[in-house]
Amino acid sequence: MSYAIDPELLPWLDMMPAVSLPDYDALLAVRARQSEMLGALPTYEPTSQIDVRDTTVPGPSGAPDVPVRIYSPANAAEPSAGLLYVHGGGFVLGDLDMFHAHVLRLVDELGIVVVSVDYRLAPEHPFPAPVEDCYAALQWTAAKASELGIDPERLGVGGESAGGGLAAGVALLARDRGGPALSFQYLGIPELDDRLDTPSMREYVDTPLWNRPNAVFSWASYLGSENDVSPYAAPARAEDLAGLPPAFVTVCQFDPLRDEGIEYARRLSHAGVQAELRLYPGTFHGSALVESAAISRRMFADEVEALRRGLRVS
Repeated sequence: MSYAIDPELLPWLDMMPAVSLPDYDALLAVRARQSEMLGALPTYEPTSQIDVRDTTVPGPSGAPDVPVRIYSPANAAEPSAGLLYVHGGGFVLGDLDMFHAHVLRLVDELGIVVVSVDYRLAPEHPFPAPVEDCYAALQWTAAKASELGIDPERLGVGGESAGGGLAAGVALLARDRGGPALSFQYLGIPELDDRLDTPSMREYVDTPLWNRPNAVFSWASYLGSENDVSPYAAPARAEDLAGLPPAFVTVCQFDPLRDEGIEYARRLSHAGVQAELRLYPGTFHGSALVESAAISRRMFADEVEALRRGLRVS
């Protein structure tokens, strides 16, 4: 199928890392190339001093500690907003380095504290391990808010792709388990629905970077032998979305995940949650990696502004 992709993105298609996940052997091959792929990603040099440190936090009951990376504006005079950030990778790929440059940019622009979580990956660690790791990191972040320089009244969660889906799952867990309180959720091109039955998911079988075959493998890996799929795994299955924090949801035009993001934003709004949706024309899943394109610059500016409002950053 041909797609009306933004002309500024077209020259980069052949240079972007190919991701094809038909089976577990292919996944292992992609993981082996991960450092090479990271080398092709944009870097970022902050304009302000940012302290970055890696540590571990207590994992879910009976599970290993969870690695996190903490980004803090140096010499902050007062507590700032905080964000638990969840990387993407289809539940099966990614680590703290994958979105390192992106998180640095957010901290540089906003002056917030970010805790980026390195959750366990499927299929070796299927649901609930990844989302419970993220929730454990949120609990630790809230408990250590004073020590981290975070204003607990301005704590949010966010992520991209599978990270956006996990962020939505964490928001549901926080609501249903009585905390920690969240002021905002940023759901960037989120992976939310294992049923794979929206028009975009059915039709986009050959779109760049992410497509239906990859999504099929992603969900099969994440859910494992799960039969009764939990809404904490696939937030689109949640029957009640009331009481969740305000949300900002982004979707790309030629992305199989497009329609589930649109529907989730619609349902949040219908449930009385303040939800804002942005659909970016001519884009595909991961096209924001082409930072020089005008549409990519607009996507990042929108993310910064959404976090500024949602976390009440002056």
